[in-house]
Amino acid sequence: MSEFFDERDNQASDAREAALFAKMPAFLEKVKAGAPGWADFLKNIDPATITSREALAQVPVLRKSHLQACQKAKPPFGGFVMGDPSQWNRVFMSPGPIWEPQGMAADPWRGARALHAAGFRKGDIVHNAFAYHMTPGGFILDESARALGCAVFPAGVGNTEVQVEAMSMLQPSAYIGTPDYLKVILDKADDMGVKLDSVKKAMVSGGALFPSLRDEYTARGVETYQCYATADLGVIAYETSSLEGMLVNEDIIVEIVRPGTDEPVAPGEVGELVVTCFSETYPLIRFGTGDLSAMMEGTSSCGRTGMRIKGWMGRADQRCKIKGMFVDPAQINVLLKRFDRVDRLRLTVSRAEEQDVMTLQVATSDQTEGFQKEMSEALKDVTKLKGVVNLVPAGSLPNDGQVIVDERDYS
Repeated sequence: MSEFFDERDNQASDAREAALFAKMPAFLEKVKAGAPGWADFLKNIDPATITSREALAQVPVLRKSHLQACQKAKPPFGGFVMGDPSQWNRVFMSPGPIWEPQGMAADPWRGARALHAAGFRKGDIVHNAFAYHMTPGGFILDESARALGCAVFPAGVGNTEVQVEAMSMLQPSAYIGTPDYLKVILDKADDMGVKLDSVKKAMVSGGALFPSLRDEYTARGVETYQCYATADLGVIAYETSSLEGMLVNEDIIVEIVRPGTDEPVAPGEVGELVVTCFSETYPLIRFGTGDLSAMMEGTSSCGRTGMRIKGWMGRADQRCKIKGMFVDPAQINVLLKRFDRVDRLRLTVSRAEEQDVMTLQVATSDQTEGFQKEMSEALKDVTKLKGVVNLVPAGSLPNDGQVIVDERDYS
């Protein structure tokens, strides 16, 4: 059984680069003709000239704020989507909101290659604990696993006791979901006196796989890898057996640019990750993810020859992923405007017992227990996540522009 998904895994790097840019001019021409939003955004770009990374760097970066504004002005997609509903499989709403269509192709988010690198194979039963509600989260690797020939149990999020019972009956060999939630399931199984030892491999995403948590899974007999994916683009990069950074997926182009600009940085320098994908349903050209990363020089010792990145290294815009959900400074601002007794808020994200913990510091003149409870309920209402609320004296939080502070150690 081959370690590689196909011959492109270990093709010559220059051949991969040449193939990607050989199809770029015709692709851009088609996108400009078929998507009015892109036609306007790329009005000053001649597709015939975009035949190299240097030329691609002249194309403006499309950031989520611009896309969101266009979608609001011309709902639902702002003119950035190709085709019509007869050519779409599903339509999703991600936080923002941002609207995304799914095309009709098999494995539309390109995750099968990543799962193969993690040891997933035809005949595996996969327990999928990503959310299937409104967002594409659960569907991304569901489609990828089925493209590999795996059977998928769409567990979704929550109802942990029921998930334990399902695992006990189905005996899945693989798990996909957020890094923390597999531990929640396994710990709940221990509490229930249920033996769960069928899962031998896992692909996690939606948050960082911290080294201590990976070690715990290894001790339990679960070989765990992570991939970097977004709702807009699908699987961008993934780990292999070498555990030397993350390998950039085939059929996409990744650049690292200086945050707030369109300019690529030198290899090794941390910047915003920008991605171009060739989807003919939802094309994204120089799409700014808002995530920080850095390119790694050289090739992986696993034998795959693709570009590598260091993985997710934080947010360029203080937007933060907590328990697999993005929390945005704009949401904290909603809370601030809701209560005239509050002069400043700061959300801190940390780790405890291998799980994300968010703590909202509330600078207020109202130090009562009743207000603390009210703020806790409001925090959950706005972010859809539970958090700790600490009331601090009015005027005690620094005026330094920090709205969300991520204190998790990603080393």
